[in-house]
Amino acid sequence: MYKIVTKKELAPKIKLFEVHAPEIAKKAKPGQFIILIVSEKGERIPLTIAGYNAEKGTITFVFNEVGKTTKQLGLLNEGDSILSITGPLGTPSEIRNFGKVLCVAGGVMIAPMLLQIKALRNAGNTIITIIGARIKELLFFEEEMRALSHNFYVATDDGSKGYKGLGFLKEVLEKEKVDRCITMGPVVMMQNVCEITKSFGIPTIVTLMPIMVDGMGMCGVCRVNVGGETKFACVDGPEFDGHKVDFDQLIKRQRLFLPEERLSSLLWEQLGGCRDGRK
Repeated sequence: MYKIVTKKELAPKIKLFEVHAPEIAKKAKPGQFIILIVSEKGERIPLTIAGYNAEKGTITFVFNEVGKTTKQLGLLNEGDSILSITGPLGTPSEIRNFGKVLCVAGGVMIAPMLLQIKALRNAGNTIITIIGARIKELLFFEEEMRALSHNFYVATDDGSKGYKGLGFLKEVLEKEKVDRCITMGPVVMMQNVCEITKSFGIPTIVTLMPIMVDGMGMCGVCRVNVGGETKFACVDGPEFDGHKVDFDQLIKRQRLFLPEERLSSLLWEQLGGCRDGRK
């Protein structure tokens, strides 16, 4: 059992948990993820690590309450425990001095991007950061990101704060000579970033979190097409060369079980949703 040490609401339906998991905290690195099970009847879900403290023996992750499992998770409070957490999983990020690095993050992936920016900044990189969300109310960690960035931008889909959409990215890249781009967030957002950076010849790394079950390369559920080859996001990734990813196939696979996911969430709510999935 993994005890929840800290619980915070960063934005509507977006929550941060700090959990006591000393064995994971000792080995975790930026770019890696965990797979957790809320309760005995729960499913396995992957979440990117957003922080770790080996001395305290804790790890941090952020999630959005969008489906049955994340809604169940959101009902837990400080002092409660999560049944199972497996990790750290995946290949760690490549952290070194690249020069000038553009970091683009959207939604809940703003959280693990902050961890990566800290590491890149410590490695001597110049950091340009863009964070985005659908609406301004869903933005978080703005001040923390701004403090670590040499240049900082905000974008929202509806234009309620900062730039509207990512169209301005072309203007940024015309002014800045960027050596590397790292992007984390919704698949469509990452695809848009890759299309823009490709025209400037900027190496671009994306974090892919497709449907996943075991997280250890045995089930094959998380397969993605990268450069015409089949890769497993859990063991070959989760980071890949964004200019080689088949985003169209990835989007199709992610949407494959949407009806079932929505039905499961709806039924759980109608049955008076509780922590362990039972009425």
